Amino acid sequence: MNEEKQEQTTTTNVNPFLNPIQIIEPENKLPDFTFEQLSPEIKGLLEGQGWTDLMPVQRKAIPYMLAARDMLVQSKTGSGKTGAFVIPLLQVIVREHKFPQALILVPTRELAQQVHGEIEKMTKSVGIKSVAIFGGVSYEPQLRALREGVHVIVATPGRLLDHAQRGNVDFLSVRDLIMDEADEMLSMGFYPDMQRVRRYLNKDVSCTMFSATIPQTVKSLAREFQRKDAGFLSLSYDKVIANNLEHRYYMTDVMDKDTMTIKVLEWENPDSCMIFCNMKRDVSYLEQVLTNYGFHVGALSGDITQKLREKTLNDFRAKKVNILICTDVAARGIDVTHVTHVIIFDHPDDHEVYVHRSGRTARAGRSGVAISLITPVEEIELQKTAADFGIQFVKMPAILEEDLANRIRQRTAAALDREKRVIGQMAKDRHRRYLPLVEEMSAIPENKEVLAYLLDRYYWHAMDKDVHEGKPEEKEG
Repeated sequence: MNEEKQEQTTTTNVNPFLNPIQIIEPENKLPDFTFEQLSPEIKGLLEGQGWTDLMPVQRKAIPYMLAARDMLVQSKTGSGKTGAFVIPLLQVIVREHKFPQALILVPTRELAQQVHGEIEKMTKSVGIKSVAIFGGVSYEPQLRALREGVHVIVATPGRLLDHAQRGNVDFLSVRDLIMDEADEMLSMGFYPDMQRVRRYLNKDVSCTMFSATIPQTVKSLAREFQRKDAGFLSLSYDKVIANNLEHRYYMTDVMDKDTMTIKVLEWENPDSCMIFCNMKRDVSYLEQVLTNYGFHVGALSGDITQKLREKTLNDFRAKKVNILICTDVAARGIDVTHVTHVIIFDHPDDHEVYVHRSGRTARAGRSGVAISLITPVEEIELQKTAADFGIQFVKMPAILEEDLANRIRQRTAAALDREKRVIGQMAKDRHRRYLPLVEEMSAIPENKEVLAYLLDRYYWHAMDKDVHEGKPEEKEG
């Protein structure tokens, strides 16, 4: 993506999602779009739903979509992103042409249903038809909608590719490609599928990408899918200024830090992570806990031999292990530029040490995330660190077990979908031998645990493979 000069505007008296604290716009920026500029029909439709004005991300993003300019847009979930890409589509879709003209890719079935629901509300009685395409449900209703004719497709990449390979989707008229929550799609392992979807589209299709965060992987993705003159638009609704390093923290009890570490690792699914502990005994303990859970980890502390230290470092540099647990002393002299995440298991007594730890990521022009696990007592020290160094920490909501389990199920389904599409006919014939056994096992409650065990084994294998192959290569600069 073109490295453009960026103009910054600051707004005070913040009301979340109404007044962003900071807006970054491309050099050749376009004037804001206003509610009054909507076509009378669309304006009347929105007014009937209670709209009286556009939200900031809508005012800023709509002009670029109408001008067919590729954009990477940073804006939080809940800030009005859906309207920012649906409203301009309503303005340009040719209703008489009942073929897909816009393709919206999303990471989960829930988001596909949500976006599709918003489109249906906004297009009520205006003759614009849409369909939500996602896995885990019957193909038939989706196929029927495609045959009857739709203008907008909202889809998860895996199921869309299934339809595409069966010849069910006509991509010839697609003018706009929208990727919503691009950072989440990468976290879910959809990068190879997004590449395959792009090959079905015309080369001159406009691509608008939305992401709550803009790590290096999202920037790399944008360069692959967008034209060289693509612009960057960022709206920050809190005190987090878009830069290379994000500082987050989770509240936890001291006895639950090991469990919280596992949750954060499963939620983030990092490419490469360093975990810092204050004490050598915690390094050893955490190494055992994470290894027993199934992670590939290495550990560095003052107790290990020089030979083992060199092997552990070489494995981490070569990405044979993607998690390195260490103390500050043991980490001295380590210079690894591919670290995407740093987890602070214990907040250091010396606030400057936090700066050194967090600085292990976001190196050589890359982006990174520093995540602290904080007890109520440590939160006081965290606030002092923030004041001492001007660091703006984001307090993250608790990771609920239900949400985490759902995230992992979706990742597993996505990985299985990807592999299923490339299976040859002979392998498919071989697999069919097991269908009677699957039916038998799924009918017996006790045997369902065996199936869960097999899915879990597959998940860990697939995620380990994704660490090395599943995301865009990070480039410096």
